[in-house]
Formats: sequence, C-alpha cells, structure tokens
Amino acid sequence: MTNGLLISAIRSGAGKTTVTLGLLAALARRGIRLRAAKAGPDYIDPSFHAAATGAPCVNLDSWTMPPTLLQSLMARATESADLVAVEGVMGLFDGVPAANGRNGSSASIAAQFRLPVLLVLDVTAQSQSAAAVVRGFATHRPDVHVAGVVLNRVGSERHQKLITDAIKALNVPVVGAVPRDMAFALPERHLGLVQAGEHGDLARRVSALADMAERHLDLDAILALAAPLETSSLHAETPALPPPGQRIALASDAAFSFIYPHLIDGWRDAGAEIVRFSPLANDAPPEDCDSCWLPGGYPELHAGALATATTFRDGLARFAQTRSVHGECGGYMVLGEGLEDADGHRHAMTGLLSHTTSFAKRRLHLGYREAKLLADSVIGLAGAMIRGHEFHYASLTDLGRDEPLVDLTNADGYALPERGGRRGHVTGTFFHAIARA
Repeated sequence: MTNGLLISAIRSGAGKTTVTLGLLAALARRGIRLRAAKAGPDYIDPSFHAAATGAPCVNLDSWTMPPTLLQSLMARATESADLVAVEGVMGLFDGVPAANGRNGSSASIAAQFRLPVLLVLDVTAQSQSAAAVVRGFATHRPDVHVAGVVLNRVGSERHQKLITDAIKALNVPVVGAVPRDMAFALPERHLGLVQAGEHGDLARRVSALADMAERHLDLDAILALAAPLETSSLHAETPALPPPGQRIALASDAAFSFIYPHLIDGWRDAGAEIVRFSPLANDAPPEDCDSCWLPGGYPELHAGALATATTFRDGLARFAQTRSVHGECGGYMVLGEGLEDADGHRHAMTGLLSHTTSFAKRRLHLGYREAKLLADSVIGLAGAMIRGHEFHYASLTDLGRDEPLVDLTNADGYALPERGGRRGHVTGTFFHAIARA
C-alpha cells in the first residue's frame, strides 16, 4: 500500500519548497521509496524533487488535466513507492473560478486523492495569531483535511512555544519548527528557482536541506500523517497529447529544458521514441527522426550562441522542408526571425516563422490558457481544444505574417491576442500545451 501526503502553505513564498525538499531528502536517507509530485504547471521545482528522491517527479494540475489523466499519473507515481509526496502551488486554496473542482488549486488535488495536508506556516512577525490562521485553513473545506503544521521562519524558542501552545487547542499537531535562516534559500531568476541542473553543488545543497529536516522536523510524526492512496480507483489512459511523430527529435539543453514528463511518458507509451539533441552544442535534429519539438527554456540567456549555431539552424531549416517542427514558448521564440536580449541586442533566429520577440522590456505573461486549434498540427486536429499555461517575460514585437495556429482564451474565457503561427510544416505558440481539454 502506498501512502500519500500533500505539503502546502497559506501563500506563495512561505517556504513550502524548502520544507518539501528537506523532508524528501531526509526520508530518502532512511531508505523510504519516494515519489514526488508537484501541483500546478511548474518545470523547475520537479527537477529539485527528482534530485532529492532519486526518482522522476510528475505534475498534477486539475485545471489543465482531466480527472482521468490525473488518476493515470497518480497510478504511475504509486508504482514501487512507499510514499507519494505532493508539493502544492501558491496557497492551499488558491486557484481559478471553475466548476467540478477543476480550479487548479492544491486543495482540489488533496480532495480528489484524499491526501492529508501538511501546512507550512510562515510565522514571521506573528505569534498566537498563527493559531487563528490554522483554524481558518483547517475548517475552510470539509473535504480537505489539514493534518499537521510546520512552523517556518521561527525567531526563537519562546516564539515557537507561544505559537505551539496556541495551536494545541485545535487538535492539529505541530510537527516541525524551522528557524529563520537564509542559508536555506535557493537562488532564483526571472522564472523562479535557478534550475537544479545548473547547481554544481546540488548534492551539497540537498544534503544540507536533509540535515535541516532531521534537526527541525518530526519525521516519524509526519510519516504518521500520511494516508493510504486507494490505487484500485486509479487507471491508465491514453496520452495527454498525441505523439508528434514516431521518432521525435527533442531539443534538450540549458536553452531548451521545459517539457513535462507526462508528455514524454505518454508519447513513449504510445510507441514513440525520443531522440535528444542540443542546439547549444550546434547539433541539428537527427535526420532519422520524423518530427522535431523545441520546448521552452531560457533562449534569451543563450541568444548569441543560438544565433551562431549554423549547423543547428541550417539543419532545422532542412528538416522543416519535409517534416513537422513545433516550438513552444522559448522554442517559439527561436523559430522567429529575431530575439532581442535583455541588453537590447537583436540576434537572428531561425526565421522559420516570421515573428520577432524581445526580452529587453520585460513584461510578465502568466496564466492558464485554452486553445482551439485552427488547423491540423502536431498538438491536435483542427477544432480540438487544448489546455495549457503561459509563463514568460518576453513579448512579441512583431506578430509576423504567418497563419494563426490557435484561438486562445484565459481561464476566465477572455480572448487573448496571441495566436501562435504556422507556415508549412512549422508551428509554434507561446503557451505550453499540457492536455486535451
């Protein structure tokens, strides 16, 4: 039997990622078979989860993913695992207005899988008032069970005692208290944490977080909070998106790293092969592949190198003459004619689509997206509805002259101006496709 637990918080920035990573790393030291999951659309946290557990991490998002897909992904996560630990997104109940529980909140995941919640509470600048916050979260939804609390950023032993004593009356156990210590912070950049693979000292950082958890969390009490996952109600299902080809050339390096594991797993389950190549190493997509996928990432940090990668650019142009090429977010930027970096320097991109993008004047584009496909493409047939998300700071400075690929709306149903592009075998969008609606 596999147990499950969801680690959440009252808001973003409360320290749930630090607590989650420490907990995972400490439990892995004990030899517990772990699988981690991340609620919501997030590429970066899962790579740290994988480093802490030694196993792949999956995303679970109730707005973009239908319930049957969520069940399938959870079923896969429970294989060969004693514990599935899900890190929440934002605050526990934060999401979008939606019917049938599909609001993207951490609470919706907890409710669907009956996961007890370990609530991380940043107690900076408060003491007994923390008990009122816990009471509110514990009683807000009857189908969401707050099973325990970890106090974060505790100032002193007295501070900890005042809060713990106040919470005792609620019958919600305090199972950890982490002191205020900036040494636990992980470096960040414009899309969140610096990616796990970019840390030369990642093993040391993970080990330090495990030490923190062993000192400041009651690991046995936390394990006792977890509840059995009813795996008999879980089942497999068809891929979230159809494979774009039989042999898929997947750009994979520091500029192209944002692709969801459930997409790759689904493509492989459907019989497709994944062949990775590196544009930053000036690799062209392999000629024995029948489609090419350029995922998101950080092309704005490597625009100069991509502009001079002539073997990659020429090979991609040759590939696109007869086979499909799709780019999303960063990949879409590289498919355009030019990319302006943060210093205002323009770099020539592949020119397979006619738009241009700029990172010089950063503006946040963030949120869920629902796309109606206007033509057959590698992400679906014309008329299909695809759900995904958008998260970037680059902007379109020239929409280009290509045919639009999608009609796009946000989670509230409002139409958005960005429509992607298509020309010949080449397609691209700023939004990341996650699953059929």
